[in-house]
Amino acid sequence: MAVKVLWADDEIDLLKPHIIFLEQKGYEVDVANNGDEALDMILSTPYDIVFLDENMPGLTGLETLNRIKGKKPGLPVIMITKSEEESIMNEAIGSNISDYLIKPVNPHQILLSLKKNLENKKLMSEKTSMGYQQEFRQISMDISDRPNLEEWNDIYRKMIYWELELDKSPDSGMDEILKMQKSEANTVFSRFVIDNYQDWLSGKADDKPVLSHVAFREKIVPLLSNNDHLFLIIIDNLRYDQWKILQPVIENYFRVEQEEILYSILPTATQYARNAFFAGLLPGEIEKRFPQYWVGEQDEGTRNQYESQLLAEQLKRLGIKEEFSYHKILNMAAGKKLLENINNYTHKKLNVVVYNFVDMLSHARTDMEVIKELADDEAAYRSLTLSWFEHSPLLEIIRFLQKKNINIALTTDHGSIRVSNPTKVTGDKNTNTNLRYKTGKNLYYKANEVYEVRNPGDIYLPKTNISSSFIFAKEDNFFAYPNNYNYYVNYYKNTFQHGGISIEEMMIPFVYLKSR
Repeated sequence: MAVKVLWADDEIDLLKPHIIFLEQKGYEVDVANNGDEALDMILSTPYDIVFLDENMPGLTGLETLNRIKGKKPGLPVIMITKSEEESIMNEAIGSNISDYLIKPVNPHQILLSLKKNLENKKLMSEKTSMGYQQEFRQISMDISDRPNLEEWNDIYRKMIYWELELDKSPDSGMDEILKMQKSEANTVFSRFVIDNYQDWLSGKADDKPVLSHVAFREKIVPLLSNNDHLFLIIIDNLRYDQWKILQPVIENYFRVEQEEILYSILPTATQYARNAFFAGLLPGEIEKRFPQYWVGEQDEGTRNQYESQLLAEQLKRLGIKEEFSYHKILNMAAGKKLLENINNYTHKKLNVVVYNFVDMLSHARTDMEVIKELADDEAAYRSLTLSWFEHSPLLEIIRFLQKKNINIALTTDHGSIRVSNPTKVTGDKNTNTNLRYKTGKNLYYKANEVYEVRNPGDIYLPKTNISSSFIFAKEDNFFAYPNNYNYYVNYYKNTFQHGGISIEEMMIPFVYLKSR
């Protein structure tokens, strides 16, 4: 079906060559001599786009534009004017025009504007699909070529870039290919982690990532060495792709000075990874040195209730005497309260804010049908995260910090993966309930489906008892008990979980932001 164009101009007869040119290109063009006539035609005919002269007698172009937007807010309008006055340009742009052209215009300008506004998505989709197809082979070769840490970071960045680009495209064929490539990457990445993880922790590896327990010392402490005040914001369970979705909003207020990929320790769960971050120690070391601050799998109580105490101990060991504040935000009310009182903390050198929304969203995605429907795939999960952020007290806090010229370090404790493949496991009644890792005695499982650690001390984890071990799910697997197996699998399949080994869980963002 031909694209229907309405062109409103009091000198429309002079534009006959332009109209003939567009008709030869397959466009169907109707004309109007004034604003009133244009409005009548718009109400009676479904146009795809409108060209509107700004300087018409009677109803002016700007007045016509405002009435068009009142009746048909989604109809693209391209304003054409002889005037280059900034006030007219600002008013037109403020009224949500699609383009702004200065007379005299030539036919090719008009054609370009049409294509930009009507075919832009299609052209971008085709270009994106072609671009990913061209890079697909190189990414696959990189995955199969025994990548090192830096190469893994590059692979993940590339896949997330293309995933976000393909989100904008209606062509789902490339989405499926990318999902297959990410699955292949996770298979190889899991082997890479299993082969190297103990050496990373023990210090034997020359090439090792910045892991949870050294992240504060290596990334935050250098930022405290100057005279700037710092807000450290930890968004629980924030994946790298979710950071990239939030980045354009944050960049309205802050400039990204530094962006890196850190690695969460195993288990990629808050109890372990975030306690390690604040303590500057691995979980087994925390249990030995600060047993009063470690809440084990079998213990009662919240497992991250001593983060501020652990941070204070780490600062003491590092010889940092600066006063700090610590805030844990678990709901909207707590976020608003922090925003109301934030002026009380700006004099401190270090302020720590733990924001739990994304983690709660992940759990709600499992438990609430409405959230399952709103976030039924990766793209929707990202979109929901962005929607929350844009309406959250956290964004208001970030805006406030920008006005006060206070810098931000933003990171997380771990990510999450959308699980789809169940793997059977059994254990005694004291086995923990997490779907991506299990710890306890008498665990039964298929060894080739997990990363098994028979002695938790080998990877600096506490022992529940003398015969306890750990197993970690790989790739997009999740643990399911044989009892009520089908119900269990159907309930948890395609939910977002954390605790195991995957690119999405382990490779996490660290960003240093300076106010604009």
